[in-house]
Amino acid sequence: MDVRNCKGCGRLFNYMGGQPLCQACKEALEEKFTEVKEYIYQNPKASITMVAEATEVSGKQIKQWIKEDRLVLSEPSPDGVLCENCGTPICSGRFCDACRNRMTNSFNSVISRPSAPAPEKKRERDGNRMRFLS
Repeated sequence: MDVRNCKGCGRLFNYMGGQPLCQACKEALEEKFTEVKEYIYQNPKASITMVAEATEVSGKQIKQWIKEDRLVLSEPSPDGVLCENCGTPICSGRFCDACRNRMTNSFNSVISRPSAPAPEKKRERDGNRMRFLS
């Protein structure tokens, strides 16, 4: 049993994995996520700074949700999330489409595809031979 202090409120809780937050703080964070998602839906052109001020959620948390692909911006924001490889502003995730495609192609070229097993030759048995057990 792993007991930790909650990063949100400081109370002790039984840690089961994921973010080190107690159940009450996780639920509060999910409510804030829903509020941010609705605000972005109603104001698709809003920047992260505007969303953070309107919903009282930190810009860091909003960027984390964007990196996790939980939130998608309608267009890349200059104060938003940048591609971790080339620095291009992106709408969601960690990498831009060009870098993601380049990584996928390089991974596919490195991974060797398993080939179909060669068919085994059937052994022909000579049914007329006598066999002795020792």
